[in-house]
Amino acid sequence: MPIPYYHVDAFTGELFAGNPAGVCMLSAFLADSSMQRIAGENRHSTTAFVVPRGDGSFDLRWFTPEVEIDLCGHATLASA
Repeated sequence: MPIPYYHVDAFTGELFAGNPAGVCMLSAFLADSSMQRIAGENRHSTTAFVVPRGDGSFDLRWFTPEVEIDLCGHATLASA
């Protein structure tokens, strides 16, 4: 199953600058273990997993390569 994955540099308009984050756009959250493996494989400091709610808003979860975290500002902005 292909999973859309984006590398986004937050806080910049220049290539190879800013604060990098991974962003996965999903229709539903994957198993925690799958999201953790994706974050670990891509080795960004944080990967955001984004799921639309259907009312124009989104749910987000954030994973470092090692653990899920409560919030990540630059990965949230990268998801926008």
